[in-house]
Amino acid sequence: MAKTHHVAVDAGGREVLVSNPTKIYFPKAGITKLELVQYYLAVAPGALRAVARRPMILKRYVNGAEGEPFYQKRAPEKRPDYVDIATFTFPSGRHADEVVVNNAAALVYVANLGCIELHPHAVRAEDMDRPDEFRIDLDPVPGIKWDQIVDVAKVAKEVLDELGLVGWPKTSGSRGAHLWVRIKPQWPFDQVRRAALAFAREVERRAPGRATSKWWKEERQGVFLDYNQNARDRTTCSAYSVRANAEARVSMPLSWDEFFTCNPADFTLRTVPAIYAARGDAHAAIDEHAGTLDPLLALAERQAAEGQADAPWPPHFAKQAGEASRVAPSRASGTKRARKAKLPVITIAQAKLKPDALAGLERWKARHPDVAAKLAPEDVLVDTNRGRATAWYRIRINLKNVPANEHPPAEEPDPNYDPRSEYARENEDS
Repeated sequence: MAKTHHVAVDAGGREVLVSNPTKIYFPKAGITKLELVQYYLAVAPGALRAVARRPMILKRYVNGAEGEPFYQKRAPEKRPDYVDIATFTFPSGRHADEVVVNNAAALVYVANLGCIELHPHAVRAEDMDRPDEFRIDLDPVPGIKWDQIVDVAKVAKEVLDELGLVGWPKTSGSRGAHLWVRIKPQWPFDQVRRAALAFAREVERRAPGRATSKWWKEERQGVFLDYNQNARDRTTCSAYSVRANAEARVSMPLSWDEFFTCNPADFTLRTVPAIYAARGDAHAAIDEHAGTLDPLLALAERQAAEGQADAPWPPHFAKQAGEASRVAPSRASGTKRARKAKLPVITIAQAKLKPDALAGLERWKARHPDVAAKLAPEDVLVDTNRGRATAWYRIRINLKNVPANEHPPAEEPDPNYDPRSEYARENEDS
C-alpha cells in the first residue's frame, strides 16, 4: 500500500502534519485540502474567537464538499495533546467527550479530519449547561432574496437595541444570515430558547409577511427566525467557517453597515484572508458586550399571558409542558385541529443523497408539468433529516396553490429511501 503523502505546516508555533494535502476539496473551484488549512491559519485569531472553549460536533467531509458528510460527536481516542475535550450532555441523557478547539494547531487538526465547516455549541467548557451565546438564525424560505433578509435583520436589530442587547451580524455562508448576541451565562438552554421564541414572535409581529416564527415549513412565509437553534444540542456554523458549497463561501462576520450593503457571494475561502488582513475581525469586541435576557423573558411571559403557547421543539426532544402540537398542519386531524383545514402536502422523494432527491423532484415535475407551473418557490419543501451519523433528504410539495381537482394522483415517492434500513443494516452487522 502506498504511503499517504503528508506536508507539515506551522500552526501557532506547533508543527502539524496535513495528510493528502493536494486532495481536491472543492472541485468546481479547484481548492485543495491544504488551501482549506491555509485559509483557517490566515484567519485563526478570528476563527478561534468564535470557537475557543466551545465543544464542537465534527461534521466531516472526508471526500470533499461534494461528498456526503458524516457527524462525529465523540473526539477521536487518539488525538494530539493540544486538542482539548469537554463532556457534553444531550437531551437523551447520553453524553460525549467532544473536541474543543483552543489553538491554531487544533484548528488545523479538525480541518485535516475533513471538517470544512466548524459547528460549535453555544456554551463554554467551564459551564456546559448555561449558554453565553444567543443565536438568531435568519433562514429564508425558497425564493426569498438577500434584500428581504436584510430588511428582517434591520427589524431584528431594532428589537435588540430596544432590549439593550448588542447583535453581531454575519453572513451564514449559505442563503441566510446569523445575528450572534453574547449573553451572561446565567440561564439554562430552555430559558435561552424561550427568549429566542419570544424574540422571533416579536420580529414576526413587526414584519408580518416578511418574517415568520412558524416551525412547520408548510406554514412559513418570508424569513424564518429559527428559535430552536438555541435548544440544547443545536450547533450552527461559527464566524469564519467555510461552507461546503461550490464557491467555498465563508460565514463572514461584518459590522452592521457592512452587512446592510454587502453581497454574501463576495466572501469566499480565497477572498476573506485579504479582507481579514486589511481590517481585522469585525467581531473583535464581541466578548466585551455580554447582555441580559431578562427583558426577553419578560416579553415571553406577556406573550404567554396573551395565549401564545410554547412552539414545537425539535422532534428528538421529549414533549415539553405547554408545548403546542408537534403534528404538522398537513397531517392534523381530530377535534383540536378541526377548525383548521389540513394543508395538502405530499411527499414525492426520499433519498440518502440530496442530488438523488432533487433528481426525483425533476422527474415529478416532468410527470406533472401543469401542477409544477402553479407552485411558488416556497411550495417545494426540502427537508434535511438527521440519521445515526449522516443525513437523508425528503422533498415534499405543498399543493395549497393548486385547485383540488387538479391535484396529482397518489404515488410512491421516487426515490423511496427508507431511513430505517440503516438501523436494520447495523443490527445485521452486529
